[in-house]
Amino acid sequence: MSGTKPDILWSPHHADRYVLCDSELSLYRIESVGSAEARAGVLRLSEETAATMLAINSDTPYMKCVAWYPKPEPECLLAVGQANGRVVLTSLGQSHNTKCKELMGKEFVPKHARQCNTLAWNPMDSNWLAAGLDKHRADFSVLVWDISSKLAPEAAVPTEKIRLSAGDTDSGLVVTKPLYELGQNDACLSLCWLPRDQKLLLAGMHRNLAIFDLRNTSQKMFVNTKAIQGVTVDPHFHDRVASFFEGQVAIWDLRKFEKPVLTLNEQPKPLTKVAWCPTRTGLLATLTRDSNVIRLYDMQHAPTPLGDETEPTIIERSVQPCDGLIASFAWHPFSQNRMVVVSPHRAMTDFTVFERISLAWSSGTSLVWACGRHLYECTEEGEAGSLDMDIATKMRRRAQSKYGHDTEQVWRNHLLAGGDDPQLKSLWYTLYFMKQYTEDLEQKPAGNRLPLVYSGIKNIVKSSSGTVESHRGWNGSDRQVDVTRYHSEERSLALQLCGWIKRGPEIDVGPFLRSLEQEGEWERAAAVALFNLDIRRAIQILNEGASSEKGDLNLNVVAMALSGYTDEKSSLWREMCSTLRLQLHNPYLCVMFAFLTSEPGAYDGVLYEGRVAVRDRVAFSCMFLNDAQLPRYIEKLTHEMKEAGNLEGILLTGLTKDGVDLMESYVDRTGDVQTASFCMLKGSPGEVVKDPRVQCWIENYRNLLDAWRFWHKRAEFDIHRSKLDPSSKPLAQVFVSCNFCGKSISYSCSAMPHQGRGFSQYGVSGSPTKSKVTSCPGCRKPLPRCALCLMNMGTPVSSCPGTGKSDEKVDLSKDKKLAQFNNWFTWCHNCRHGGHAGHMLSWFRDHTECPVSACNCKCMQLDTTGNLLPSDTA
Repeated sequence: MSGTKPDILWSPHHADRYVLCDSELSLYRIESVGSAEARAGVLRLSEETAATMLAINSDTPYMKCVAWYPKPEPECLLAVGQANGRVVLTSLGQSHNTKCKELMGKEFVPKHARQCNTLAWNPMDSNWLAAGLDKHRADFSVLVWDISSKLAPEAAVPTEKIRLSAGDTDSGLVVTKPLYELGQNDACLSLCWLPRDQKLLLAGMHRNLAIFDLRNTSQKMFVNTKAIQGVTVDPHFHDRVASFFEGQVAIWDLRKFEKPVLTLNEQPKPLTKVAWCPTRTGLLATLTRDSNVIRLYDMQHAPTPLGDETEPTIIERSVQPCDGLIASFAWHPFSQNRMVVVSPHRAMTDFTVFERISLAWSSGTSLVWACGRHLYECTEEGEAGSLDMDIATKMRRRAQSKYGHDTEQVWRNHLLAGGDDPQLKSLWYTLYFMKQYTEDLEQKPAGNRLPLVYSGIKNIVKSSSGTVESHRGWNGSDRQVDVTRYHSEERSLALQLCGWIKRGPEIDVGPFLRSLEQEGEWERAAAVALFNLDIRRAIQILNEGASSEKGDLNLNVVAMALSGYTDEKSSLWREMCSTLRLQLHNPYLCVMFAFLTSEPGAYDGVLYEGRVAVRDRVAFSCMFLNDAQLPRYIEKLTHEMKEAGNLEGILLTGLTKDGVDLMESYVDRTGDVQTASFCMLKGSPGEVVKDPRVQCWIENYRNLLDAWRFWHKRAEFDIHRSKLDPSSKPLAQVFVSCNFCGKSISYSCSAMPHQGRGFSQYGVSGSPTKSKVTSCPGCRKPLPRCALCLMNMGTPVSSCPGTGKSDEKVDLSKDKKLAQFNNWFTWCHNCRHGGHAGHMLSWFRDHTECPVSACNCKCMQLDTTGNLLPSDTA
């Protein structure tokens, strides 16, 4: 320390006091702005804090280093190292403590005068004070003084070398005999006591770091290095030490002292100070000469075993506490991440280093972040509606309800998803109608209709041929006006896929209307009845809807308006319906009057009403558009559905390439890879499932299930997938191989021709139901023996499929198992000992060590994965 470079020392026991060390010692008290602003001489440190000078001491000139006494009493006792090597005990303020009065002014004088570079109090035995001095060829550089010593100067010491200051007439205040002398003919630039032992002293000597043990001062442990300045011990990890040389910081592990475990990036300017944060684990602050920033190194790593050469993860960042240059800084001993910095002109700033905020988004969609010692969790206020819920949360809940796995009543999957998404409802009903029609075809002689069903209505209407035009009058109207309708086998198939009619050539919408009435969709039922030219049934449905519990009484008014239907173009009824229908809120009521007021063949008011379900508009078009209009309309509607990613469009595209394009738009819009995977697996009979996009969705969904720890659900999905797509069935990935030839010892090798050799040649004997294969089928070497029963390992022959003809393949999809679990091969990956699974489980119920003699392996305790439970278990 020089007169132009001030330094700061926090009190080790007072959270509000610190000393500014320059040409003199100044004691400050820091407090909030509100309590200090009324007094004179207050220095503003920050927006919240200010400092007040309590005392000043200018009796110790030529200061080079200062150390604060580590114990609470005596209060404000300081050791000052001077340029001539003397160490002086002084105090700030008046202390009534008797011990403090005895120690005040006490000096510790080396044999030869030279500069004192560093001081360090022993944190355990507070009477010990270590001083590091410059080199002298006939003296030691590390002196450990006992401040309680009362030795007077020896007669042989010349008076001029003691250099007592004026007024020091009591020779009892001068001590010249140190307790320990270390480091002969060397220089000490820095030192610190090691907290793990009160008699271990770490010193930065001239060319090495040395650890002195005061119990045996003739020996020392040292390592040659240039990084000998500013040695400091991590207060949270006592084996970690930092030191520096010029612009480079070295991090040492005292357990492995041969070389630095880490060297931080070299700075362009020389370092002046390095300090560990006392309130934060692994946070190191460094300051370079003529700099306005403090560089922080956050060492985030867990303790690694000795010999592990991997370096810890270092997060480096810089903070700027003030606008000007920084001469020095000091961490606050108690307040988290707080420091006071001082400029070369004694301007001080109170500064808090803000922690980095680390975000963590768990697989369970919980958002947590850490800031300092606090952990925060983000929770939603109230219960969010399913429509506003994040798609990951939706998919997680659907997976728990086995969404997509109902392969019989396929339409029920939309109920497993919550039943509140109309697009999902349309999708699963479409897949249900496709499956229903496919089952009907499978009961009949094979035809070419099966792939046509999954190709969508767009391709069905393109192949339409033999369309018949018919004219039918209204049912329930006094005016018998014929309406043109179109019929063909393909149009009937389209109506069936839309859900309007059941199997059979006749167009009977009665069952469909009854199902709509049961669900309370009165307006839709009335519209479907009207589209089938049954105006009386439509009026009847509206009246029933108005009289129901949750019905709308306005439906009676609509029914009354329908009853006045007339086909006269200039009638007042027609004029009023055309004008007022747009004011109706329900889209189905609106399209009913649009249909009644439209010209034959011009039904744009019905076809382009976006609020009406796609399947209803498609069914309407199949009934009332001719062969020229229908493909154009279906093509245009398909394009709109693909662009919007609307799942209702699967009815049009089917499970084809167009369907994959539509699903891609849907996934891009929603991220719902779950629905995309289950839907496209229904197209396994075709080539759709082999599309790279489909495979990507499937793999992403599988990864999601694994991330959620839904391992059972993922296994169920894989089984579901293999049933629909046999090509996705994975090959056997794990098998027990022979220790000699490396081939599998399972009975899958029976698929290879053995030229009539029986299993007796491989060690099989006894009855076929209880015999075992005790040798490798490939090389005929014996299999390992069980460590408990000492019998050769083997698999019961009776439970092995495919032991007949050599060309028969093993069908692993059957419920048969190759062997009972008790006979499975089991071994420890650490000691390689094992045996039958049943024997091993029985042994480890009562023992912890391996059953093999002289083996002390704790086999079962090494199985850490046994503690992991899947999230989807009850």
